Amino acid sequence: MAELFAEHPVFCYAAVGLFGLIVGSFLNVVILRLPRMMQAEWRASAAEILGQPAAVSSPSRVSLSRPRSTCGHCSTPIKAHHNIPVLSFLLLRGRCSNCSHPISLQYPAIELCSAVLAMFVVAAFGMVPFTGFALIFTWTLLAAAMIDWHTQFLPDALSLPLLWLGLLISLGHGAGFALVDPATAIIGAAAGYLILWLVFQVFLLVTGKEGMGYGDFKLLAVIGAWLGWQALPMVLLMASLAGAIVGGTLMATGVLARGKPMPFGPWLAIAGWLALVAGDTISGAYLSVAGLR
Repeated sequence: MAELFAEHPVFCYAAVGLFGLIVGSFLNVVILRLPRMMQAEWRASAAEILGQPAAVSSPSRVSLSRPRSTCGHCSTPIKAHHNIPVLSFLLLRGRCSNCSHPISLQYPAIELCSAVLAMFVVAAFGMVPFTGFALIFTWTLLAAAMIDWHTQFLPDALSLPLLWLGLLISLGHGAGFALVDPATAIIGAAAGYLILWLVFQVFLLVTGKEGMGYGDFKLLAVIGAWLGWQALPMVLLMASLAGAIVGGTLMATGVLARGKPMPFGPWLAIAGWLALVAGDTISGAYLSVAGLR
């Protein structure tokens, strides 16, 4: 595989990009349906605790595979040839084939983002064993960030499997399956969780308010497990700066009301991904600008 990449890099990037588009189409389903599945699960749990009858299951119960995708406006099932990543959106001119209602730009944007990020990962690591895991890391962060942005929830169904995967692949560090060894991964996961947990507790003690959710703790633990504890200061710094700049801009323009919470997960995800593909470059540039190198 490495020889094929070296001899035909354009072909390999095209294949990775195409596969990224397909994965992006699936990520759109995850972003849309996973929060609905979580809500249904919470309602069922609440009904059980309260001793209320459970909701009767029906064929329309939402899962990642059922029911078929439909137009959000007219509920017409989407035909297979109208579900081709990006291409169908362009051919349909961004409108439903049945009711002509505009299709959200989020769908092609996620598909393109999935493909572009995948190509960056391949460019950063080449065709090595870790690359496949780095792609899983990338796509899961993308889905988690979008769900958090829309709902302010970071699903355990995404964070916890990614955390365990990061810890498990660290066992293969010597064979090129991970960036860090098991000890570094374990310390990174624990430190990632505890850092934000302590910030949460201090903020709660001082203000009486919860400044972030437990999903943020778990997401930083994921990043620590994959990248090691050494990457956490840089990730937190980048995430905090990005959140402050974007949040300040949104408040200044009136898009975000003062006092209204803004999710921190997307910035953690972006910072974690940047640390994955360009951590050494970013830290080197910072040290140069600071005059420390």
